[in-house]
Amino acid sequence: MIVPNLLVIDDDTAFRSAVCEGLSRRGFEVEQARDGQEALEAIQNKRFHLALVDVHMPRVTGLELLRRLPATPDRPACVLMSAQLDDTIRREAEMMKAYRVLSKPIRLAALCEIVSSALLECYNWRAS
Repeated sequence: MIVPNLLVIDDDTAFRSAVCEGLSRRGFEVEQARDGQEALEAIQNKRFHLALVDVHMPRVTGLELLRRLPATPDRPACVLMSAQLDDTIRREAEMMKAYRVLSKPIRLAALCEIVSSALLECYNWRAS
């Protein structure tokens, strides 16, 4: 069975590490990036099925990352997250086809459910 590759992109080291650890314990292959620039480089070198993306980051923001991702079949589904969500961010994320927009803080169990839902909807992948 193929194990989905996930990319967690957040400039908050503690949050990023906790999410990566939690998803790894649930059997996912997880990599991390500190900002959108690192994420773009990672995505050029490896296929990811899903990206969990913070909105507010240095160098390349989450919204800018979505703008720069090519509209190809290999583009990962993207879940945007922010502690400072507003209607403008939500509208932009919708226009750029984000799978979901989440408000931080978010419980790990809820995040894992959203990851599973995204993988099922986008790739017909079910946890075994």
